Formats: sequence, structure tokens, C-alpha cells
Amino acid sequence: MMDLSGKTAIVGAFESPRRDAPRVHPFALQMDCILGALDDAGLALDDVDGLCAASGDWAEGGGTMDVVELAEYIGIAPTYVNSTDIGGCSYILQAGQAAAAIATGLAEVVVISYAACPRWWPLNTPSFDPFVFPAGPGQYEIPYAPTLISTYGLFARRHMDLYGTTPEQLAQVAVTFRNHAMQNPDARLRKPITVDDVLASPMIASPLRRLDCCVVTDGGGAVVMTSRERARDLKKKPVYLAGYGAAVSRTQNSQIPDDLKTPAALSGPRAFAMAGVTHDDIDVAQIYDAFTITPMLALEDLGFCGRGESGAFVADGNLTLGGRLPANTDGGGLSSNHPGKRGIFTLIESVRQLRGEGPGVQVPDAKVALAHGLGGTFCSAATAILTV
Repeated sequence: MMDLSGKTAIVGAFESPRRDAPRVHPFALQMDCILGALDDAGLALDDVDGLCAASGDWAEGGGTMDVVELAEYIGIAPTYVNSTDIGGCSYILQAGQAAAAIATGLAEVVVISYAACPRWWPLNTPSFDPFVFPAGPGQYEIPYAPTLISTYGLFARRHMDLYGTTPEQLAQVAVTFRNHAMQNPDARLRKPITVDDVLASPMIASPLRRLDCCVVTDGGGAVVMTSRERARDLKKKPVYLAGYGAAVSRTQNSQIPDDLKTPAALSGPRAFAMAGVTHDDIDVAQIYDAFTITPMLALEDLGFCGRGESGAFVADGNLTLGGRLPANTDGGGLSSNHPGKRGIFTLIESVRQLRGEGPGVQVPDAKVALAHGLGGTFCSAATAILTV
């Protein structure tokens, strides 16, 4: 793998404060976020020669040629484009690929952006599992009517059966991230909750209850990347991409490994090896949390705890401010925002933490951050390690 460590930096970041954007097209939100991220960097649209976006999914506004459509909308003609879509972690993957493009001279200033408006989008979401079709391999699973949430419920139930994980441990994930969200003025949900509140919320797909599930919001965000050399002369403290890894695995539920190992078991070690850091060096982490089971499996596959030990790891307070691994300091997808694909927000909050600009909970003197995302139902994963 090409060694990209420290050769590029995120120099601008912006997250839309909007959680409801009725009748606003997702491209309009992306435009706001791109301009905000460029302003944060002290750059302009004329400086941009690279664009990364994955906007062709439900409620994201684009079609088959989404990155071309977006470039047209914002009025640029980039020479480097990337519309790789592997689900929610696409933007972390795109950051790694943008770093390679910058390091090899294919681009100088690259914008990575995302927005979606599922709260009002007029087109219906597919009634079947959105990751397979009722032809080809999907024909053997569609008759069982899998949904996104029911599939995550299967993961959670399997984890309980294999490792003794409890509903209380799952609930503690939601409580921890809600405590962080309470201090973020832009978070969708800021009311304090307890483990009992989570357990009393309505069942959605056993064993996942309403408060085990992410919020559904409109929203968007963008980051700007450039070379290490150019980053030194820009407006804000550069945040360097020290390590990066990505991996894909499967889409079919029948192909889930018996021990629930996810592609994070591949993306994480690659990122750590490139960055040359250990788990003890990570000051703060932003880990995709579409459901409470999501970060628990990531903690195991990334190596922060052993297989089946994530329930106890969370229950011991390790993800809280002051814990071993403060995580999802903005409130995450469970409480702050989740327009559909949340990978871009893990990068944005990592940058804010390393700059000391966290909108709510701030880890003191953070120097190394981990941003991790997944795609689909643990079908793909991407991990980035950022430093200052």
C-alpha cells in the first residue's frame, strides 16, 4: 500500500447546523457546506480542482452521474472526481483516495461533501432490503423481507447469544452519546436519558428499541484536503491524514461470519500500520453509530477490546469524556444527526476535536483522532487516523 502518512491535510471543515431542511434540495445543502468548508480553510471555489461525492442514493438528490450533476450545480469543472459509494463510510474512503490523488499530483485542492434530506424527500425508499435486488443472489433473501433495521437486530441478537451481551450494555451506548449531545447546541436530541429510558422505549426490531436506533435528520457536511506544503499557509491548523484503510466484505445476510467479524478487522489494522500509532495513542474516536450494536462491533474489530468484550467495555465508561476512548463527542448518529450516510461527520468532528473546536464536549489537548465508518449492514468499512 502506498504510504500516504502525513502527506496531506484536512484544512477546512463545515457541518450544516440544520437538522430539518424542508423543501431544500440536498445539492443546496451541499453547496452551503462546501462554501463553509472552503471559507474555514481560507480558500475559494476557484481553488478546487477535485470533487468527491456519493449522492446517488435515496434522498441524496443525484442520479447515476451524481458527481457530474453536483459539479454542474456548484459551478466547477474538476479534473479529479470520485463518486465511489460503499455506503456510510464512503467519505472516509474518499479522503484516503483524495490523499493519494493529491500526493501523486492528480489534484491540489479536493472537496469531499455529502448531504441528504430524508425527512421530506418526496421519493419513496425501496420497500425491500436496499442493498440487494430481487434478482440474482438477492432472490434467495428478499422472500424473508429483510429490512435495514431487522438485519442490525440480527447482529445484536447474535452478539447476545454468542457473548452474553445484555440490553443494558447496548443501552449504555445510547446514554453515553446522548450525554455528549446534551452539550452540542446543534444536536437533534439533547434531553438526558437513562438506561431504563432506552429499555422502556418501543421495540423496533428485537432486540433494538427506538432509542437503540439513530435519529433521522436532514443535513450535510464537507471537508477540504490539500498537500502538506500548501496546508502550512492556510487559515486554520492543518489536520494531517496519518493513516487510512478500507475494506469490503459482503452484502448478503447469509454470508455474515459466524463470529460477526466485520471489514473493520481489515481497515483498522491498515490505518494503524500506516499511521505508526497504537491504540493507546488515540485521544478521541468518532465511530459510526447507526444503532447501538454498530460501535460495539467496531470497537472489537478495531482492537480496542477483545471479541465479545465490547459490552463490558462500554459499561465501564470507556467511551465517556475522561474515559479510555472518548467517542462520538458530538452525540453521534444516535443523538446529533444522521441524514443517511454519516462518514463525513466522523471526519468533521475529528477535525474539530484536534483543533480544540468541538461544538460541545471537547477532549482536552487531543493530538490523535480516529474516524471510522461502515457501509450497508457491515458490508464495508473505512478507517482514518488524523493527527496535528
